[in-house]
Amino acid sequence: MTRVFFAAGLVLAVTAAWWLLRSLGMPEGLSAQGIAQWLSDQGAAGPLLLMLVMTLAVVVGPIPTLPVSAASGLAFGMVGGTLTASLGALVGALIALGISRFLARDLVRKRLGDNPLFHANASQRVLFWGVFTTRLVPLFSFALVSYAAGLTAIQLWRYALATWLGMLPMTVVFAGLGQGFHVNPTVTVLTGAVLLGVMTVAPYWLQRLYGERLLHWLREDR
Repeated sequence: MTRVFFAAGLVLAVTAAWWLLRSLGMPEGLSAQGIAQWLSDQGAAGPLLLMLVMTLAVVVGPIPTLPVSAASGLAFGMVGGTLTASLGALVGALIALGISRFLARDLVRKRLGDNPLFHANASQRVLFWGVFTTRLVPLFSFALVSYAAGLTAIQLWRYALATWLGMLPMTVVFAGLGQGFHVNPTVTVLTGAVLLGVMTVAPYWLQRLYGERLLHWLREDR
């Protein structure tokens, strides 16, 4: 019953937050330009509203984070937009971890307790680098990784650090992408595509070159 009430309260909280954003005039289309204009019209509350939108995008999942990150660059510049969007995403990731951990981790351990990733004594180093890599590679769903990490025994500070460091490069790219459309869209898009490609391929390249040594190092907990 505790889990049922928690889930019901979560649904109400998400609904209330969404209603608040819509009542303040947040555009339905969630385009980068539309969100940026709306945020600029909110004055000092703009950064807080951007963080709320990004947090909901992570917790709810299907809401795309790309236009939100791009809008942050348009509204607050690359540095301010990156900081605001990354903090909002981090808050959302921590909330998603807590939700998953409270609602499902005990149930998963009963069924998959022998799995090295879900074991109570799983390697913290392996879990840290697993979260970091999946944050770095844009092929993985940000929300799905957050909820999956909640089923593991990863320490909160390791999860937060891996999440923030891993998502930071792509947040910079997306914030710059949004801001750059006013300067030179072709160059900005090409630069973003190159960085996306490098970040996607690099982990697999490192695994092929240093696979055994990486595995040995990851298995050693300090």
